[in-house]
Amino acid sequence: MLETEAKAIGSLSRRLNGAFLEAVALLDACRGRIITTGIGKPGFIAQKLSATLASTGAPSLYLHPAEAVHGDLGRVTNGDVVVALSNSGTTEELLRLLVPLKRLRVKVVALTSDPKSPLARGSDVVLDIGAIDEACPIGLVPTASSAALHALSDALAMTLAWVRQLTPERYAHLHPGGKLGRSVLKVKEVMRAHEANPLVRDSASLSQALVVMTKTPGRPGATNVIDRHGKLVGIFTDGDFRRLAEQGHLALSDAVSTVMAKRPRTIGPEELVLTAAAIMRETKVDQLPVVDAHGRPVGLIDVQDVLAARVV
Repeated sequence: MLETEAKAIGSLSRRLNGAFLEAVALLDACRGRIITTGIGKPGFIAQKLSATLASTGAPSLYLHPAEAVHGDLGRVTNGDVVVALSNSGTTEELLRLLVPLKRLRVKVVALTSDPKSPLARGSDVVLDIGAIDEACPIGLVPTASSAALHALSDALAMTLAWVRQLTPERYAHLHPGGKLGRSVLKVKEVMRAHEANPLVRDSASLSQALVVMTKTPGRPGATNVIDRHGKLVGIFTDGDFRRLAEQGHLALSDAVSTVMAKRPRTIGPEELVLTAAAIMRETKVDQLPVVDAHGRPVGLIDVQDVLAARVV
């Protein structure tokens, strides 16, 4: 049975022709939504196709053909493109949609095994999966034909994604709730910025630096140290304070510039949080100043921010 389904899918590549490219062009030119429709097993595949399209940045919805003729046709507007799936091409519920869709001046792409069927004749583009032997004991249960429809619809969606130059970043942005989305979080999205960005002048005393570290919202446990031009010249952390205390060199009146870590590792706001995490592991630090192209600290990212983002 698996061989039968594999054969059905394998035969599709030999059937691809200009119609496939025409269908992709129609979908690419669609400025509305890509409406998928079908009933029975093809209906489930149509729902999956709609979900795949939406997940790759092509607005889409599934339209149940029986509900469509009872009011849901109002979901379809001029500018949409309909992709109709039917192995036989004679599904009554789909055929009843053709005339109303024409009135709406909506283009229809049919996926079917019969290019001479009523559905095919009423569509603008026909993708023919060919006559397929089902992988079942009685030769009737939709199996191999469903696999072929599924594979061809995936090919359609993935080719459209390629034409529209889908990037991993764009795909991840459409999946913000999962690990994939978190993997492309940028530093600027989680860093401590504005009033939460601890800043102190290099001429300030150590006691003044400690006040900034304590009173800054979120109590960052560090402060960026800047010169009179607003550029980063160092960082002072809780760890630095403890080491000074242990060594007996703690003089709160000293300038923070004399005890800060000079030329610290930094990161840009457009870089990935994953990159920040890697730098923290490599340098064994808990905070990184976030600097702009001019060397000005626009934020601070703490290891707790990385952990909260769940990228590691």
